[in-house]
Amino acid sequence: MEPQNLTSVSDFLLLGLSDDLELQPLLFGLFLTMYVVTVLGNLLIILTVSSDSHLHTPMYFFLSNLSLADASFSTTTVPKMLVNLQTHSKSITYAGCLTQMSLFSLFACLDSQLLAVMAYDRLAAICHPLHYPVIMNFHLCGLLVLVSFFLSLLDSQLHYLMMSQLTFCANVEIPHFFCDPPQLLKLACSDISTNNILIYFIGAIFGGVPLTGILYSYTQIISSILRVSSSGGRYKAFSTCGSHLSVVCLFYGTGLGVYLSSTGSSSPRKNAVASVMYTVVTPMLNPFIYSLRNTDIKSALWRIVHRIA
Repeated sequence: MEPQNLTSVSDFLLLGLSDDLELQPLLFGLFLTMYVVTVLGNLLIILTVSSDSHLHTPMYFFLSNLSLADASFSTTTVPKMLVNLQTHSKSITYAGCLTQMSLFSLFACLDSQLLAVMAYDRLAAICHPLHYPVIMNFHLCGLLVLVSFFLSLLDSQLHYLMMSQLTFCANVEIPHFFCDPPQLLKLACSDISTNNILIYFIGAIFGGVPLTGILYSYTQIISSILRVSSSGGRYKAFSTCGSHLSVVCLFYGTGLGVYLSSTGSSSPRKNAVASVMYTVVTPMLNPFIYSLRNTDIKSALWRIVHRIA
């Protein structure tokens, strides 16, 4: 059944990162560059994995899906901000705002789910190396990605249903560069006590459970690595997790840092600036982390360059 639209406004205003007109061209150039680097970097990872048979393994299959989710994650927020900066407009339609919020929730949750799946993959590879090909077979890998996507879609739809039932009356200014769910809640003129409980509950389920799975996986991985007798074997085992662990720390560290600091900060504009870290910077850095720290990716990139040359 279609949710009833109770809003009495047709547009919201995204206040962005700064009201200084002299900064607009600088912000436009900066975020355009970051967005292009993000999209090209993640597409390069996908192209490298798909075109090199040496990388047709579960780990790189999950990595290519993570790269697709990262590129989509940035695409939900940055292009609209660039359009607003270029046209000096702050407007976004009610439908556009809910759509952006839903897609943002979808790809943020998908990132979290895929990072948990990749941690499980490393757990199977390091703790059960002899059974790894049997455990991480093609069907299970495809099923894990599909389950991650449908769970993320459920998270997205729950956010959409919650927001579509709210009434927005007079104040339509969002002190952010995208339609962030907590900021939308603050603009509602209807009772949001239930929504506040639900949004934290949904966040704990769809964000906390994957994080718990990642922490459990690395507890088992570290325990297994410490049982390895040779230092060379320990280094080799841990090096296979280095890139993934770096991405996990970057994604969860910046995301949790922003939302925890927002509870004690009285400046929404500062929270918007801090949100750039996990919405724009993290998806941009992920391809560099995997390409610079991963010898397989670097070797595959060189093979592609040599074939082109």
